[in-house]
Amino acid sequence: MESYVAQDRERAEALIADDYSFTSPQDDHIDRAAFFERCFPTAERLRSQKILSVVPAGGDDVFLLYEYELQTGERHRNVEVATVRDGRLTETQVFFGGRVR
Repeated sequence: MESYVAQDRERAEALIADDYSFTSPQDDHIDRAAFFERCFPTAERLRSQKILSVVPAGGDDVFLLYEYELQTGERHRNVEVATVRDGRLTETQVFFGGRVR
């Protein structure tokens, strides 16, 4: 997440496996190349992003709860399931949350 917010693509590429898969309500199992083309360059819309909780989910998975603030001042929370194998991120499944009031 730090490399995304900083738009440090070199660092992100080192952390994301070649067979990476990304799923969200807007993207259905897109591959690594599509993720870097469509999703990675969107950080300019953020003012900040903070991980609130990381919980083991069994096997190679962890749940991450995070909050982000848009440049507009709106704040939102999402949950992700991240799969990490051999020190690299192999899958991300994003579940969009609502606005934080």
